[in-house]
Amino acid sequence: MTKLHTIIFGLALLASSLAVPSQASALTLAEKASIQASMQRHVDGQLVDGALLYLEQKTGEVQRLHPVTAHPMILTMGDHYVLCFDYRDDNGKNVPVDYYMARRDSAYVVFHTAVADRVLLKRLMADGKVARLR
Repeated sequence: MTKLHTIIFGLALLASSLAVPSQASALTLAEKASIQASMQRHVDGQLVDGALLYLEQKTGEVQRLHPVTAHPMILTMGDHYVLCFDYRDDNGKNVPVDYYMARRDSAYVVFHTAVADRVLLKRLMADGKVARLR
């Protein structure tokens, strides 16, 4: 378990015990923490020797992306959510990864991963399909 995962998991446990609705959004603190923890578990489950393997479509080469930072902001897309995570490739170049998530029963699952494709997220935001959670 990574240090970041441990922190997010701890926050999820704390938040679930509080279950105080946020005045700024329709999600409780517990729900926000659960979404973040679900993303972190997904990230941890996808790593191979500490890296996310990504098949570069243009070159056909496998890139190793190393997790750096999970963004705390949660975006909404109707009943779904978008969370962002920063990675770095082996050359130190920053690579954004966006995780599109849905609720399944009492948990959240990733249904789409967009690697280095901010065009998609920006288009969805410009079309009003994705917005910042308030």
